[in-house]
Amino acid sequence: MKPYILLMQSPNMAELNDRAREVFRQIVDSYLVSGAPVGSRTLSKLGALGLSPASIRNVMQDLEELGLLAAPHTSAGRLPTQLGLRMFVDGMMQASEPSEDERAAIDAGLAGGAAIEDMLARTTAVLSGLSHCAGLVLVPRRELAIRQVNFVLLAPERALVVLVGADGTVENRVVALPAGLPPAALEAAANYINARLAGLTLAGASDRLQSEIAADRAALDAMTATAVATGLAAWSSDGAARPVLIVRGQANLVESSVDLERVRQLLGDLEDKEELIRLLELARGAEATKIFIGAESQLFSLSGSSVIAAPYRGPHGRVVGVVGVIGPTRLNYARVIPMVDYTARTLSRLVA
Repeated sequence: MKPYILLMQSPNMAELNDRAREVFRQIVDSYLVSGAPVGSRTLSKLGALGLSPASIRNVMQDLEELGLLAAPHTSAGRLPTQLGLRMFVDGMMQASEPSEDERAAIDAGLAGGAAIEDMLARTTAVLSGLSHCAGLVLVPRRELAIRQVNFVLLAPERALVVLVGADGTVENRVVALPAGLPPAALEAAANYINARLAGLTLAGASDRLQSEIAADRAALDAMTATAVATGLAAWSSDGAARPVLIVRGQANLVESSVDLERVRQLLGDLEDKEELIRLLELARGAEATKIFIGAESQLFSLSGSSVIAAPYRGPHGRVVGVVGVIGPTRLNYARVIPMVDYTARTLSRLVA
């Protein structure tokens, strides 16, 4: 099942005159601070627009007809719609680099020689605290290096493959065997792996197997080569497909929201790790920070939440994971987006 991303066409900024842009900007700024509808009288009292409440109401009506504002109640002020927030983020928001204190906090979370998973968990907790959202990080499952492999025949076309990793971990897989594969081929396959491929990662072992077969240096018959490839594929196929998702700071979502029903929905969404991973995977191919607002992601369409995520890179510029935050659509995008981007860039420098 693939995640759904609903793409909405927002009005072009050129469609708004200077007056409409300024009214819209002030409404969004006020909403992101208070979460409350903004009325024409409130904007008029601010004085910056130099417009009467009646003139402001006319502009607000025009913005509502464009789909950028909505009125939750007949007599209430206006709120930016999801479409309006998207236009604000893409075309009007003025972002800046994180403050010195924010950079120092993120750097401290990344400092130290601990395992990468521990470092990322600390960093995610720091991001959560700074943004008052939940912090997210998608970590590729660490690839095992081979110490030893054994095959145990269970049935004529089924075997148990036992992998002992260089770090001492032991994992088992039941694999299907080609019809007619003799037990001697399994023994020869284990001997070949343990003699020629020990110390390599699964991907490295598969690459060496293919290169030795191509150069006719493997000294394996066809059946044994098939058994070796089957044993390696038992882990290679699912290791990359099961990344580790770390979530920290869910309590921030409760403390920062006045809409507890939406928070309950969001916390329920966060339990669906498989769908959340699929959503974050969409940020892996992005060149920069990716923002999903509300129903742009089916997963968070009911809770009305936003996800800000950025890929971080390892050796040779290869994307290895995603870091980000999730919170209500009413979050400080201008502050949080640069914060996530800085974290991803710093991670990339450390793990490259």
